[in-house]
Amino acid sequence: MTKNNLKVVKSDTKKDQEIKEKNKALNAAISQIDDNFGKGSVMRLGQQKAMDVESISTGSLSLDLALGIGGLPKGRVIEIYGPESSGKTTLALQVVAEAQKKGGICGFVDAEHALDPVYAKKLGVKTDELLISQPDTGEQALEIADTLIKSGSLSVMVVDSVAALTPKAELEGEMGDHHVGLQSRLMSQALRKLTGSIAKSNTMVIFINQIRMKIGVMFGNPETTSGGNALKFYSSVRMDIRRIGAIKDKDQIIGNSTRVKVVKNKVAPPFKMVEFDLM
Repeated sequence: MTKNNLKVVKSDTKKDQEIKEKNKALNAAISQIDDNFGKGSVMRLGQQKAMDVESISTGSLSLDLALGIGGLPKGRVIEIYGPESSGKTTLALQVVAEAQKKGGICGFVDAEHALDPVYAKKLGVKTDELLISQPDTGEQALEIADTLIKSGSLSVMVVDSVAALTPKAELEGEMGDHHVGLQSRLMSQALRKLTGSIAKSNTMVIFINQIRMKIGVMFGNPETTSGGNALKFYSSVRMDIRRIGAIKDKDQIIGNSTRVKVVKNKVAPPFKMVEFDLM
């Protein structure tokens, strides 16, 4: 055997030894993390089989198909936004009704103090089983939502709406006082806290949001949603819902024709648009 061949064999043996030592150190570190934080805190990506994302139907077949997984994903943050009377709360209540059909427990944080139990019942919601809270402040609303989500008992939690989550400092201040960025900071902090427990408890959290207009926008879309940018980032699915016409029986309006655009989708291809009727 030549000197060059001996050098190659030695270098390969040295590399193998280094790899073994690194693997040994890594396994020791993973073992220590598992002892400190519980088994499964760190694992290799291909170690477990890929799980199908569990979903709950929206009550509309065309929208379920547009979402790509047969509905909205569980264990994720969902945002439904649009103009007034476009069907945001109706769509959220339809999801609640579908979850209840599967035996799930649902919660509704009514920050707007405007939920109509008679209308909810007509949509198929079991109002006797629906947990409802009408909080005084934004902090109280999000704290209640956090506690219920952490219990691990809920299938769906609806927050109606982000715009109505008024910070305590704003309520205690005088009318006309400036409170710059209070609501955005509240939402940002809440979502940082909520995301971990949402994933662990496999609870779907639906935030209903309103549209605001940016001042002085000459080009592009002047519309934006309230509550800052945090919700846009944390949401797995964002849906823009619009009323495109009325459904009439002679002169009486009995429903709305609705268009929904899936603006963001982390579990399937986004930007799909569907039209359906909300009665």
